[in-house]
Amino acid sequence: MPIDLTQMQDPLGLLRLGYAKPLLELRAQRWEAGASDERTEQVVEETPVAIVYNGVPHVVMMATPVDLEDFALGFSITEELIRAPADFRSAEVVRYSQGIEIQVSIAPECEGVIATRNRRLTGRTGCGICGTDSITAVLKQLHPVAPSAPIPPAAIELALGSLVTHQTLNAAAGAVHAAGWASRDGTIELAREDVGRHNALDKLIGALLKRGVEPSAGFAVVTSRASFEMVQKATVVGAPLLAAVSGPTGLAVRVAQQAGLTLVGFARNGRLTVYTHPERVAV
Repeated sequence: MPIDLTQMQDPLGLLRLGYAKPLLELRAQRWEAGASDERTEQVVEETPVAIVYNGVPHVVMMATPVDLEDFALGFSITEELIRAPADFRSAEVVRYSQGIEIQVSIAPECEGVIATRNRRLTGRTGCGICGTDSITAVLKQLHPVAPSAPIPPAAIELALGSLVTHQTLNAAAGAVHAAGWASRDGTIELAREDVGRHNALDKLIGALLKRGVEPSAGFAVVTSRASFEMVQKATVVGAPLLAAVSGPTGLAVRVAQQAGLTLVGFARNGRLTVYTHPERVAV
């Protein structure tokens, strides 16, 4: 049976506050230059989002309640729970009083894989591996990235510089990560936001797959550090390059090097650092 989030223990009623919308308005006091005033502020929402496959609960993630069908598809692909977008038959977003459930219909052939990959914990905000119960489930099989034409450094800088114009939630409330997909000239074609950096990337990948975008035709940019889970997600769909505004982890660099992904970090303020496969970044 699907998880009924209305049965979750919530004695303070915290989960019932505005979960259905990505932004919540509330009164707050601001201090500036020694004086204070009360004003209406916007904060970004996060809520429990349960993903249920063919009626069987799989995981509960903390996420921003927007673009949830993209999230479910991207998560299903990057966690390798389904073989291809065609295995993702449909998704229905059901909103309860204390959270959201995404009821996903998948090809019956994928049920066995999902049954062996069940998560037992809630995925916390920004956590890509919460609930996985073995090292092999975390460190997945590498997906080699095919060679591709070089991408100019100016295109990477342009993409990250213009990504801010697509961050409507962050502009309103802050505290939100973004993932963007850019064409080779640096034009942002798609962007998704979420309080969790992994969620934002999954949402972006889901949106790309729904539109049938060819992964080698562009590159991904993210407003966070580059963790190994994000590198793995990028390689699953064959993205040739992942650029982050912050630095990478050592494991992220090793995974990117082995998979053939160009990993770029600290891409901001007119500079960037290429950690792997620098031949793909050229004027």
